[in-house]
Amino acid sequence: MNPDDLNLISVDDHIAEPNLDVHMPFSGIRILEISAGIPGSYCGRLLTDAGADVVKLEPRSGDPLRRWTLTGVALAPEEDGAVFRFLSGGKRSVVSGNAASAGTAELFRRADAFIVDAWDGEAIEQLAADRPEAVIVAISPFGLSGPYVDRDLQVTEFVLQAMCGSTGSRGLRESNPLQAGGRIGEWVSGSFAAVALAAALRRQRLTGAGELIDVSKYECMVSTMGGMSGVTQSVFGDDSPLRGRTVELPSIVETADGLVGFCTITGQQFHDFLVLIEQFDLVDDPELASFVGRQKRRTEFMKMVNDWASTRTTEEIIQLASAMRIPIAPIGSPATVAQIDHFRERGVFVENPSGFVQPRPPYRSELLRVRAPAESPRLGEHGAVEVWNERLPRIPRHSAPKRRPLAGMRVMDFTAFWAGPMATHALAALGAEVIKVEGLRRPDGMRFSGGKSPGVESWWEWGTVFLACNGGKQDLTLELSKPEARDIALRLAAKCDLVLENFSPRVMGNLGLEWDDLRAANPNLVLVRMPAFGLDGPWRDRVGFAQTMEQASGMAWVTGEADGSPLIPRGPCDPIAGLHAAFAAVAGLEIRDRVGRGLQIESTMVEAALNVAAEISVEYAAYGRSATRDGNRGPEGSPQGVYPCVGEDAWVALTVRNERDWNNLVALLPTLPDVGDATLTTDEERRRFADLIDDWIAKWTMDRETTEVVEMLQPAGIPCAPVTTPQDLLDDEQLGYRGFWERIRHPIVGEYDAPGMPFRFRDQTEPWTVSAPPTLGQHNHEILSALLQITEDEIRTLEAKMIIGTRPAGL
Repeated sequence: MNPDDLNLISVDDHIAEPNLDVHMPFSGIRILEISAGIPGSYCGRLLTDAGADVVKLEPRSGDPLRRWTLTGVALAPEEDGAVFRFLSGGKRSVVSGNAASAGTAELFRRADAFIVDAWDGEAIEQLAADRPEAVIVAISPFGLSGPYVDRDLQVTEFVLQAMCGSTGSRGLRESNPLQAGGRIGEWVSGSFAAVALAAALRRQRLTGAGELIDVSKYECMVSTMGGMSGVTQSVFGDDSPLRGRTVELPSIVETADGLVGFCTITGQQFHDFLVLIEQFDLVDDPELASFVGRQKRRTEFMKMVNDWASTRTTEEIIQLASAMRIPIAPIGSPATVAQIDHFRERGVFVENPSGFVQPRPPYRSELLRVRAPAESPRLGEHGAVEVWNERLPRIPRHSAPKRRPLAGMRVMDFTAFWAGPMATHALAALGAEVIKVEGLRRPDGMRFSGGKSPGVESWWEWGTVFLACNGGKQDLTLELSKPEARDIALRLAAKCDLVLENFSPRVMGNLGLEWDDLRAANPNLVLVRMPAFGLDGPWRDRVGFAQTMEQASGMAWVTGEADGSPLIPRGPCDPIAGLHAAFAAVAGLEIRDRVGRGLQIESTMVEAALNVAAEISVEYAAYGRSATRDGNRGPEGSPQGVYPCVGEDAWVALTVRNERDWNNLVALLPTLPDVGDATLTTDEERRRFADLIDDWIAKWTMDRETTEVVEMLQPAGIPCAPVTTPQDLLDDEQLGYRGFWERIRHPIVGEYDAPGMPFRFRDQTEPWTVSAPPTLGQHNHEILSALLQITEDEIRTLEAKMIIGTRPAGL
């Protein structure tokens, strides 16, 4: 950290307040939340947990989430739904039907920040003009500008999933595309918003600068649910190895007494899986070793797996696979997830004051305190004038040019695969200097995934997920199995503000880089650890990836056909874990600044997934009702589905939200099917005749191209869109207008498109990615000589000893 950029700010720099808790990162921050959905509410929830004073400004009818239940439970007139109570615990509520009223005006004047997902762009721009020193997070379907905003496209989570490439890549080729259950895009959007808000609040405290953060739900979903195959298409063009719908092999299989979920990301894991199922003669089969090859031989392969698993219990299989370090998990359901032994022993689910259990915040530290579960506010429980006392504005220690919020922070990045690199990718985009540290024996595994075959020159530089989420970083190789490398790592840690790692818990100890070692080198360091399942508990030493989290958390349980096996949502838990770890990292910096010393934070993958899947567990805990998978149907409306159109594998997705949408659809389509005395004017009736209605819609769409269907339904206000392949996203006009795809110039790969951040800052003109993803060891000399003052002779010795290098060992 450059002391000329930022200074440690003690609690004395805050206006003294009686409720200021120095161990809660955002204690003393006043946030006005104007929300009508999950994204704004979850963003506010994350800030509330971290100590912010969040006040909900609600219309007289209340936040619509108050009346929402995922499973259709009928609420009493004054009863709030469990999801609202989970999201709003610890917040306060003020009602105002008039934004110009004196009480409301005082709230607007006294707030440090605003979270808004219920206003139009004009109102948000006016707020930004009135309060330029405030931080404003505006969450909307497509952002505040662009052709889709101009055309006022109507969308739901289901339709956005179809647009973002998620639905079009899930399921079997011979069947219809399938959504991911659980409204993941809504929760992901709130997570992105919270990371950006936390960073901007930090800069506001230090410099007094405000910000308008324009968050696009569509871009959030492309970033996490569909866009990676778009990067593959950009890198490889028509030679892209992954096209069309596929399923993971292996994934979820039936056992003698239930279901179990596998995940084989690396070649070694798949090799070990074949040994596990006793297919020793296939260990050296080159076709089966590839993802594409397994798709070709899906029937043959899955028969082997099913035959083996059907004779063994779930627990027996888990014990065998865990011993071989193959990622595995039981399939969490609404009824079982809170009772899983690991979650129970770690106290992951805590009691809500309303009487049900809910997942706790997904990070913890001895020095950082989070808010205990609290009651959600009654509608209008608090008075607008009394809710916040007047105070003098905060005065920053010094003014500074308005730069990216984390400018001046240096991060040592020990992470690999997608979750950890996603965390440091966000930190780099927000201005931090990130130094990625890789071993020569074990570089980041994503370098070898989805790229070129071995034998191609520099083939380890072509991994497409690596190319997508490591831009803006520097790269240092350190073979940490050797003592000299550990010494260099500690010297580098002494010059950093943050260290992030996502090894399994035993690794840092084996390397001599535990928290005690790191803080001895740098007492002001913040260490964020991202284990799959935590630093303790029965699953501590198990290996886990995104698919494992989706299997264990309940996300897979609600994805798939009603009469079929659960399916995984396909990877969003990696970026979900990364975003929560990035939020925890910023929170850790705030605590470090307040108390004047560093801290270790545990931010687990699975607990981030459990928070994003909270609807599933919370509704069961509150009502005893289980959310289920039901193909493409869902709680947002009925009918809802994907319908075939003219052309090869062409589909359109639509949702009918209410009676108005239904009447507009009926006016456009031929005569309704015969349903007897039913009027079909209510959601309940339409769900009862869903099969007939789906057939009726499909007969109409199958004679039309997707563009014709959309051009008829969208002007009528019916949410609909073509089911898009991830490859088509590269040419999407809204993403192009917003600059979402950033052109990267890589020294080996050449030019390709990669996603930036799914939000924009006010007056931002430059891309988020300031440099291409680094080649292996690209910055060895620069970091060692300039930052650590290691001589050229010493560097050559390190190269000769294979402590540093630019080529993976053992190829």
